[in-house]
Amino acid sequence: MSYISNDIDLKDLRHKHPNDISEVICELNPKERILAFLLLPGDLKAEVFTYFNHNVQEEILKELGSTETANILENMAPDDRTEIFENFPDLLIKESINLLSPEEKSIALNLLGYPEKSIARIMTPYYIQVKKGWTVTQALENIRRYGKKAETLNHVYVVDKENKLIDDIRIGKLLMADEEQTIESLMDYHFVSLTTTMNRDEAIEQFNKYDRAVMPVVSEKGVLVGIVTFDDIFDEIERRDTEDIQKFGGLEALELSYTETPLLTLVRKRASVLLILFLGEMLTASAMGFFEEEISQAVVLALFIPLIISSGGNSGSQAATLIVRAMAIKELGIKDWWYVMRKEVLSGLMLGLILGTVGFLRIVIWQKAGFYNYGEYASLIGLTVGLSLIGIVLWGTLSGSMIPFLLQKLGLDPATSSAPFVATLVDVTGLIIYFTIAASILSGTLL
Repeated sequence: MSYISNDIDLKDLRHKHPNDISEVICELNPKERILAFLLLPGDLKAEVFTYFNHNVQEEILKELGSTETANILENMAPDDRTEIFENFPDLLIKESINLLSPEEKSIALNLLGYPEKSIARIMTPYYIQVKKGWTVTQALENIRRYGKKAETLNHVYVVDKENKLIDDIRIGKLLMADEEQTIESLMDYHFVSLTTTMNRDEAIEQFNKYDRAVMPVVSEKGVLVGIVTFDDIFDEIERRDTEDIQKFGGLEALELSYTETPLLTLVRKRASVLLILFLGEMLTASAMGFFEEEISQAVVLALFIPLIISSGGNSGSQAATLIVRAMAIKELGIKDWWYVMRKEVLSGLMLGLILGTVGFLRIVIWQKAGFYNYGEYASLIGLTVGLSLIGIVLWGTLSGSMIPFLLQKLGLDPATSSAPFVATLVDVTGLIIYFTIAASILSGTLL
């Protein structure tokens, strides 16, 4: 059978990129999906399998026989296989690992034994290592012997008798060297590496700092145990940024993608934060209740409440976004809080003056043009709104910029100082600022 669903030619499909093949297969119904996957060539199955989402991977493994499953898992890169196991039920992990050959089973168990977020979980043990006493000819022979299984051939890694990493050499430098030269003659002993227990976020920083496509991973004692490629790190960058965006949007980070997350889990992740924000916004009603007398005496003040609190929330959200991103890329650290505060005070004042001026002119012009009658004290109302905007925008800017530093100081993720949280805080305090200024300016007139 070369056709599935009468419109998919498997012969044409085999010439596509594995990711494209996985997308086509995922569009099929479950029964045809299994059949199409089984009809792929053996060496292609493992590559395509890594691009399926976790639900499809689990579905296929449950349908396949033990021999077919073993072949797929055996031919997968160790880091891809570890990522799959992390999202499988414990029973399926145990059954799958037991199908592997002794060598691959040992590798799988070793990778799963490292801390969950450590860089070692995504490393591969397939690389080329050489000894410093070897000649270039011996090193090239070693590459020809083991290179097919290596994840990448960008570098060869020089180790001592105890397998400790002592240098790395670019493959281009090795190819251009004289065949009788020793590896030691090509060494400069300048190399960078990651440790097995290093957090993945720290590893991302190292890749960015040294601009490397691949980095070796060593144990705490310096023993070379694997390598991590930029492809693996790029996946981690995407996950981290997605998590930060979700937190900044005012919800708990999702463990799976949006399409894979069950409805009840999605509701739970969103409801918890929404409830906290709702309780926070209830303080806004309390603040308005506290100034009920002022509102009743000058109802016109209520017209500008949405304008006042939204301006403060927007300025706070802008500041929080800028600072959280700057902290994420290590442009700013906790020690920079004073620099940021000084800069944001000036920014807040300037932005407040712009909005305050526009607010004041809007009221005065509307009154003069007859668009709306604010009464005989229109200019004072305009002054109240203008000064309130200056104070509230300044406060929102300071809040949005300082909260990320406070959270980081407390050991929390700055991304949780999301726009909704900053906006809620500024809503409540903004009303207090607004009515306090109104009481000062309008006392003896409207109030």
